[in-house]
Amino acid sequence: MSDPFQAQYREWFALVSLTGLGNRTLFKLIEQFEFQPLALLKASPAQLQSFNLPDQCLAQLKAWQQGTWPDAESLNSLDHWLLETENHLITFGDERYPTLLKQISDPPLLLYLQGSPEILHLPQLAIVGSRSASNSGLSLSSKFASSLTEAGLVITSGLALGVDGAAHSAAVELNKPTIAVLGSGLNNLYPRRHKALARAIIDCGGALLSELPLNAAPLPYHFPRRNRIISGLSAGVLVVEASQRSGSLITARQALEQGREVFALPGAMNNPQSHGCHTLIREGAQLVETTAHIVEQLGSLLGSYQLEEVQTRADSIRLSDDEAWLLDQIGFQLISLEELVIKTNLNISELMPRLIAMELNNYIEKTAGGYLRLI
Repeated sequence: MSDPFQAQYREWFALVSLTGLGNRTLFKLIEQFEFQPLALLKASPAQLQSFNLPDQCLAQLKAWQQGTWPDAESLNSLDHWLLETENHLITFGDERYPTLLKQISDPPLLLYLQGSPEILHLPQLAIVGSRSASNSGLSLSSKFASSLTEAGLVITSGLALGVDGAAHSAAVELNKPTIAVLGSGLNNLYPRRHKALARAIIDCGGALLSELPLNAAPLPYHFPRRNRIISGLSAGVLVVEASQRSGSLITARQALEQGREVFALPGAMNNPQSHGCHTLIREGAQLVETTAHIVEQLGSLLGSYQLEEVQTRADSIRLSDDEAWLLDQIGFQLISLEELVIKTNLNISELMPRLIAMELNNYIEKTAGGYLRLI
C-alpha cells in the first residue's frame, strides 16, 4: 500500500497471525529481528532454520513473500476498520504503545483500540473484583473509582459485570476517561449488556482495548491472558471484592509479578466475597481502608490533586451491639424470614422493624427469598 504506516500495520498483523506460535515465542522471534516485522517476513529459510518453526508457519511466511497471504480477507477487513477515525492499531514498535506495558515479560505485540490512544500514557489504577459483587461491593467500587479519578488516575478494568462495570460507570458519570480491556475482539463486545457503557467510555475520551483479532469470541482462556494487560497498563491494582476462585486474584498476582502495587479492601470474615481479598493481604497486598492509602503510594504520579477521601463501609459504619448481632444471624447466604425467626428466637413483630431499619441503611438486602447481609 502507498501509506508506509498502513503497510507496517499489515506486516505486524501478518506476524501475529502466524500459526502455531504463542505470544512469548513470537516475541523472542521478532526480538531476534530487532522488532522489524518485514525483516522476519522476508527472512530466508536459512535464516529461520535455527528457530524450529512449525511447517505451517514456514508455509505462511513463504506465501507472504510470494504475495499470496492466505488470509487476505482479514487484512482487507483490518484496512476497512482502520478507516474509522476512532479505530487504531498500535504495534509494539509504535510510539503510542504504553510504556509500562512494554516492561512486562509477555507484552502483546499488537493492540486494537477504539477511542483515544493518548490516555494509554496517563497514570492508571486498575480496579477489579467479583462479577457477582454485593451492593456494598458495587458501592465501594463506584466511590473509590470516582475519588481516584478526581485525584488524576485513569481507571482501568475489564468491562465485566459487577465491580468492573461499576468502576467504569463512575468515571463515565464524571465525564472522565477510563480504559476497558476486553477478553474478546472489539467487534464482538462482551458482555453485550455493557454495549451502551462501552460507547459511553469512548465518548468520554476513554478507550476500549484488546490484543485479540477484531471478531474474536470471548473464550474462557482469553480472560486470564487479558488480565496481564490490565495489570501491565497500571501502576497498581485495587481488588474490591473477590472470592477465593475469582479471576481478580489472577490479575493481582500478575501485578505482583510485574512489580506493581497491589491493594485490597478487607471485609467481614464470614463473607465469601471477602476471602480472596484477605488471601491477597496475607500474601503481601496492601490493606486499604481509604483512598488516601492508595494516593500515598502512588502520589508521585498524581501531582497536587485534591482528593475527596472515601472510606470502606466496614471502617465508616459504627453498629450497635444489637445490629451487629442481628447481622451475624443473617449472614451472607440467603436466609428466609421464617428461618430468621427460629434462629434469633424473636417473633415477627420484634424482627420486622429492625430488618426494615437495616435495609434502609443498606446493611442488608431484601430479596424474593429472604435477606442477605451486605456489610
